[in-house]
Amino acid sequence: MKTINWNNAIIAGAMGTLIFDLVGLLITGNWWDIPSLLGAKTGLGLTYGVIGHYSNGILLAILFAGIAPSLWGPKWFRPLLFVTGETIALVWLFMLPLLGGGIAGLDMSPAVPAITLIRHLAYALPLILFIQYDFKVLK
Repeated sequence: MKTINWNNAIIAGAMGTLIFDLVGLLITGNWWDIPSLLGAKTGLGLTYGVIGHYSNGILLAILFAGIAPSLWGPKWFRPLLFVTGETIALVWLFMLPLLGGGIAGLDMSPAVPAITLIRHLAYALPLILFIQYDFKVLK
């Protein structure tokens, strides 16, 4: 039985979150829009928002590293499957409604579901490259 390579998971999570933010900047023109929103909604400021945002990205990469061998599909596809499921369940159906944006953020803009999914798929790139595990095709 193999264990999680914590260093790779932490690096992948931090890099993925940075890529997520860069893609957000390219699409929206705003840098650290998510950390700013987190800091404002909690009343704890931008520093807390950045720490919370990057901690969340690292935690998701660690979670992926733990469950990746159990996911379906080829190795390159598993991170994409994981972030798509995470985006639907945790962002579209939980976080955005909690923030007042409605399901999938549709009350904010019809573009929000596509933007959030694109950003999360970009986050998956370091997961593909850095998270190593025994590969088995699950049937």
